[in-house]
Parts: sequence; C-alpha cells; structure tokens
Amino acid sequence: MKFDAVIIGGGPAGVAAAETALATYPKKKFALIKKENQTLVPCGIPYTLATLDSVESDILSTKGIESKGVEVIVDEVKEIDVDGKKIVTASKKEIEYDRLVISTGSRAIVPKIPGVELDGVFTVPKDISKISKMKDALKKMQKIVVVGAGFIGMEVSDEIHKMGKDVTVVEAMNRVLPIAFDPEFSLEVQKILEENHIRVMTSSRVKEIFGNGKVEGVLLESGERIDVDGVVLSIGYRPESSLAKNAGIFIGMTGGIWTDEYMRTSAKDIFAIGDCTEHKEFFSRRPSKLKLASTAAFDARVAGANLFNIRLIREIKGNIGIFSTSIFGQTLGAAGSTERDAMESGFETFCGNSTAVDHHPGTLPNTSKLKVKLVFSKTSAVLLGGQIMGGKSVGEMINVLGMAVQNRMTVTDLVTLQIGTHPLLTSSPVVYPIITAALDAYSKIHACEE
Repeated sequence: MKFDAVIIGGGPAGVAAAETALATYPKKKFALIKKENQTLVPCGIPYTLATLDSVESDILSTKGIESKGVEVIVDEVKEIDVDGKKIVTASKKEIEYDRLVISTGSRAIVPKIPGVELDGVFTVPKDISKISKMKDALKKMQKIVVVGAGFIGMEVSDEIHKMGKDVTVVEAMNRVLPIAFDPEFSLEVQKILEENHIRVMTSSRVKEIFGNGKVEGVLLESGERIDVDGVVLSIGYRPESSLAKNAGIFIGMTGGIWTDEYMRTSAKDIFAIGDCTEHKEFFSRRPSKLKLASTAAFDARVAGANLFNIRLIREIKGNIGIFSTSIFGQTLGAAGSTERDAMESGFETFCGNSTAVDHHPGTLPNTSKLKVKLVFSKTSAVLLGGQIMGGKSVGEMINVLGMAVQNRMTVTDLVTLQIGTHPLLTSSPVVYPIITAALDAYSKIHACEE
C-alpha cells in the first residue's frame, strides 16, 4: 500500500493538514492514520463535563476529508522507516509514502507524587473513553481538587462547579493563569472564582494524594490537608514525540520535534505539526512549549501547502500564541508576549491601558465592560502583545491583536487603525478599546520626548 502523503494523527492538525493538502494538490493520493475511531475536539474537552449533553457531542469528524478522497485508516503507527520511506502499524501493515506528516499530539503530564495511581485521580486526556469515565466518576463525588490553574484547569474548575460540586484549585505559582496574563488580569480572574465559591490556593504544591485504594484527601507541602473525593491533575501536556525520536528524527530542547519554518523535520520528506513539535516564540525565537489547536492548525496549513514544493512563503518564523477562554461568563484573551515575558526576553517595554464597554451606548442590553492592555517595544514601538478581558466580543477582538503582532504593527499604526462599528455589536468608535489603549501608550512616548 502506497500513498503520495501519509498523515499520522487524526486531531485538528492532522485534519487541517489533509484539508490544505487536498486543496493544494488535488491529484495526489492521501491517507490519514488515527489510533481511535472517534477523536475528540481538544478545546471542547472541558465542556463535555457539564455544558455539553455528552462526551460524544465533542467528536471531531473526518467525514469531510473522506468525502474528498482521503483514506482514513484506524490503526496505530508503531515505527517509521526513514530510509525505506514506509511506516509499520500495530496491525502489521506496511504503508509506503512519498511525504509523511507527523501529527501525534501531546499527552497529559502526570507528576511524580505519591498517590497519583489512586482511584479518583484523573488527568484531562484527549481520549473519549477516559473522559467518559472521569465524567461518570465526578458525578458521584462532591469535593474535588483541581491541580493547576492554567487554561484547562480554569475551564475544568468552572465545569465541575456547574455540576454542583465543591471545587478547590491548587496552583504552584503565585497566581492563576500565570503564563498568558499579567498580574492585574490574573487577580481579577481569581476574584471571580472566589466570588463563585471556588477556593483558590496559589503558591501551593501537592506533596501527596492519600487514600486507601481511592482518593480521600490531598496533603500540601505547607502541611495543610484537604479532604476530597477526587483530584483532577491539569498541569500541562508533553509532546508525543517518541515515534519520531525512535526513527532518529531530531528532537528539540522542549521534547518536541524540531522543524524549520516550513514544518520540515531533520528527516527528508518528513514534516511535523501541532503539539508534538517544538515551537518558537515570535519575537525572541526562544523554544516554546506552546500547545494550542489554533497553532496546530496554522502549522498544518503551512505543511499541507508546502508538502511537494514551496507554495506558501513563510517569512514568519515564530509562533504568537493567541489564547482565549471564558470563566464564569468573563472572556479572557491574550496574544503574543505579556509585559513580564517581554522583559524576561530582554525587551524594554511601555504599555497602554484602557477600559470601555462593548456596545454604545453602554445602557444597551447585554453590554459588558472591556479591559485592554497593550505591550510595546520601547525602542521600535512595535506591538509585542496584548491582553483583553470582558464579554464575548473579546474572543474575536484578540484575533485583531494577533494579526497586529504578526504584522509588527506599531503604536502609531494602532492609533490610526480604521475600524467599523455598530451600537449593538462593538464599542464606540470614539473610545474603541484597542485604539484608546494604543493612544494611552502613544501619549507616554510623547510625554518622554518633551
């Protein structure tokens, strides 16, 4: 069995790569190999606990690419023969390829602490059977500790709270959402959690999970003991790069597969995309552990278009990292560097801030307050990143900032941004929050010049 291109992995990156490759090379023969018959949409996994009716409501379908001619094979790839340009599956099939795309994703981190093997301790894997098991178990529990206050930890905590459970969040760092947001945003999120009766314990580490066969409690390094029925570990994910490593493909500093700007690996005619790869920060070019479905889809489009020859010239050699989430009805978005990250990368910065409402006048129904922070390079006045908090409009507004970062827009570019507005849909054109935050930063430049 031979194909022009084989994609290993049926997640968002794999499907997006197939879609793009089909559009670019319609005469080629493609196959996509995935381990499970049903694959979950990763970003929707937390919402299977309460918001969605069932775990099966979060299935990522491959019917679209199958209808266009992609052969979908349910099997597990066990070996890549780089020199022979073939793969070997668990069912002993040998499949030859001209081009290969590795999209094996990531796996949840399980910390090495006593008690992680107890019944009632869960991670948040991308596996439908395991998520279903966790949901059924949580329904029978009342007190749950969520370890980790990143995006998944926050979303899982919100969902478990919706199930009517008592939730305690334990975070090793000194605030929630510590990677994507600066302190002033993190503190507001923590306040929202606590107002909704979720206990938040920052600067706290789990020393042990204890119980007799099943979870009975958590012991913190401080000596405090929390009696609970269940524990959800949400402390991040590791690249699933062992298949590539075993094939002799170069692995980067973060454990992800190294790729160039076209997602080509160190092995000829082999590409890698998504969570299994090592990304680079957009401005600093430092290795990044960024793992987002949106980033994976970006990787996939680059790889899919350039499989057989360079069709899309990729001048941008780093990843921005554009996040959004919703916690108790408050939407948060972040794009690019935080002020802290920029300074740690060696940039001198200045910031602009603004508050506004997302309708005009603000007395209209369903109006939300917006808070915006923009981070600029002091020397060039280029936008390094931004953070927004408010209503649902934040979900798309943060993409505007992502585009601004990608195109290296300056504070002047943002002050003179041309926009379209409508009373029911956007903030006022007079106090559009991105522009007014840029104007706040702009005024600081000129104040320094006088």
